[in-house]
Amino acid sequence: MDIYDKINDLYDRKRKIELGGGDARIEKQHEKGKLTARERIDLLVDKDSFVELNPFIQHRTVDFGMDKQEGPGDGVVTGYGKVNGRPVYLFSQDFTVFGGALGEMHALKIANVMDLAAKNGAPFIGLNDSGGARIQEGVVSLDGYGQIFYRNAIYSGVIPQISVILGPCAGGAVYSPAITDFVFMTDETSQMFITGPKVIETVTGEKISAENLGGSKVHNTISGNAHFRGKTEEEVLENVRLLLSYLPQNFEEKPAITEVPTENDDRPDLADIVPFEAIRPYDIRKVIEQVVDTDSFLEVQKEFAKNIVVGLARIKGEVVGLVCNQPKVMAGGLDIDSSDKAARFIRFCDSFNIPIITFEDVTGFFPGIKQEHGGIIRHGAKILFAYSEATVPKMTVILRKAYGGAYVALNSKSIGADVVYAWPNAEIAVMGPQGAANIIFAREIAQSEDPEQVRAEKIEEYRSKFANPYVAASMGMVDDVIDPRETRIKLIQALDMMRNKKESRPKKKHGNIPL
Repeated sequence: MDIYDKINDLYDRKRKIELGGGDARIEKQHEKGKLTARERIDLLVDKDSFVELNPFIQHRTVDFGMDKQEGPGDGVVTGYGKVNGRPVYLFSQDFTVFGGALGEMHALKIANVMDLAAKNGAPFIGLNDSGGARIQEGVVSLDGYGQIFYRNAIYSGVIPQISVILGPCAGGAVYSPAITDFVFMTDETSQMFITGPKVIETVTGEKISAENLGGSKVHNTISGNAHFRGKTEEEVLENVRLLLSYLPQNFEEKPAITEVPTENDDRPDLADIVPFEAIRPYDIRKVIEQVVDTDSFLEVQKEFAKNIVVGLARIKGEVVGLVCNQPKVMAGGLDIDSSDKAARFIRFCDSFNIPIITFEDVTGFFPGIKQEHGGIIRHGAKILFAYSEATVPKMTVILRKAYGGAYVALNSKSIGADVVYAWPNAEIAVMGPQGAANIIFAREIAQSEDPEQVRAEKIEEYRSKFANPYVAASMGMVDDVIDPRETRIKLIQALDMMRNKKESRPKKKHGNIPL
C-alpha cells in the first residue's frame, strides 16, 4: 500500500463520517422538516469557510451493546468558519447519530472548540438538536454537560455566545442555552423543557404536548427564555448572521462602524409622533424608526414583556443598544418581566462595548398585589443595578413622563447617565400631577366649596411648578431640553463626544445583582 492508497483511505473514512447516521436517518430528519448538522453549518457560515475539528473522535462506551455501535463524530460536528468575513467557532449536533445525545467524547469536542473560541476572541455558536444525555454512558455524560456549562459561564462577557435550538433540547441540556447571550428557536420543530410531557403527566397528572410545553412561541412570549424565533431553519440561521453583524468579536473590541448613505438627520416627524396629552398611547417603535439609521433596528425579545422594547440599531453607522418604554402596553409601566428583560440586555451591551440609549416615557413600576408578592422590588432593582454598573456611554431621552422610582431607575443622572435630554413636554416628578395634587392639597380640596374646580387648579399648579423638564434642568439632572426634531442630531453628537469614554469601578471580584 503506497501513500495514495492511504490518502484514498482517508477520504473514504471522511465520507463515511460526513454521512452521519446514514441515508435512511438523514431522510427521516428531512421528513421532520429539519436539516442535517452539516446542512445547517453550510447555511450559517460563509461559503467554503468551514474547517472541521476532531471528525474522527469516537465514543469509548462498551456497556449496553454500545461496543457494537459506531457513531461517526460521536453525534456532533465542531469547527470554525467565517460569518460576514469574521471568524466564529461552533458545534452542530447530529440527530442522525444516537439522536444527537451527549456523551463523554461528544462533550469533549464541544469543550475543545469553546476553548479555542475564547483563546482566539471569536463568537461561539451552538446548533442544538439533541435527545439529551446519553443514558448508556451514565454519569460521564452528566459530567460532559458540566464541562460545557462551566465554559458558558466563564466565557460569558468574554465572547458573544449564541444558542440555536433546532430540535429537542431537554433536561440538563437547556441550561447551556440559558447561560448564553441569545437563544434562537424554530417554530414547530424546536422545544426546550427541563422535564418532558410524559414525566409531567406521571408526576403531576397534567397533560400537555411538547410544543405547548416548551415550543418556540412559549419561550418567546411567556417564559422569556428565548430571544428570537423563525418559521424555518433557513430564516433562523439567516437571522443569526444578521445579529452577528451588530456584535464585536469579543469584549476587547467595539462593534464595527458601517458606512451609511447621506441622509437628513433633522427629523420633523418626531414632533407629531408622541401625543402631548400624557395619557394618550403611541408606539415607541415609530420614535425609534425616526432616530436610527433606516431599517437598522433589530428588536430583541419582541414578543416578551411588550411594555418595554429593547434591541440593537445603528445611528450614523455606529451600533447602539436601545431600551425604550412602550406606552401602548401597560402605559409603559415597568413590571417583573420587563425589568428582567431590560436589565439583562443592558448588561449584555455593557459587556461588549455597545453604547446604551434609553427612550423614557414611564408612569412608574406597575402596581398590584401579584407584582409585589412576585418580587417587583427585587426585579426592579436589577435595572438600577445594571445601569449603575455599566461603563459604556449611556444616554437618556425623556420623551414625556418620568415619574418616581422608575425615573431614577431608567438611567437617570444620579445612577450614572452621561447625557440626559428631555423634550419640552416632559414631566419629571415624584408622581403625576393628578396624584400629587390629590395628596398635597387633600385637605384644601375637601374643604372647598367646589372641590373639582380647586382640584383642577392645584393639578395645574403642581404641573407648572414640577411636572416640566426645566426644574430638573435647572438642577443639572437634565443636560438640555431639546427640540424633538433634533433628537437624532443630538444623539449623533453625544455618541461622537463619548467614543473614547473610559470609566472604572471599584476593584472587586464582582457585584451581587439581586437575582
